[in-house]
Amino acid sequence: METLRVGTEEADILATCAETGGDLFAVELRMPPGGGPPVMHRHAPSEVYRVLSGQLTFHVTGADGVTTRRTASAGETVALAGNTPHTIRNESSEPAVAFCVHAPGAVMEGFSRAAAALAESETPSIEDVLEVAAANGVELLGPIPG
Repeated sequence: METLRVGTEEADILATCAETGGDLFAVELRMPPGGGPPVMHRHAPSEVYRVLSGQLTFHVTGADGVTTRRTASAGETVALAGNTPHTIRNESSEPAVAFCVHAPGAVMEGFSRAAAALAESETPSIEDVLEVAAANGVELLGPIPG
């Protein structure tokens, strides 16, 4: 099984775009306490997260511009529509594991692979991160509001 590492997170790849005709990219995500993207972002693919253990906190900005915070525990599922500003963090003191599916898969598989390669090769600058995100269809939006 192939594992991608970005920051403190690890993602075991369960299904690639090549295996699903581009329809899906599925991973098992492991996130330590304090882990997760530090900024809000958006991308065209929709996502579904099923928390397997621990807790993940989802910060999601609705069409009204209001950002809400929702913590999902083991056994709970969170769906995010494409182009929704969001981020996912582990704000608990325990590691978290989730099954995650991105549909369609190409944007997130491309970004995940590019970000992991960047993280392997050097300590990336913010400019490098912004470039990889933009090149792979992910818009970084800034800090979590509030």
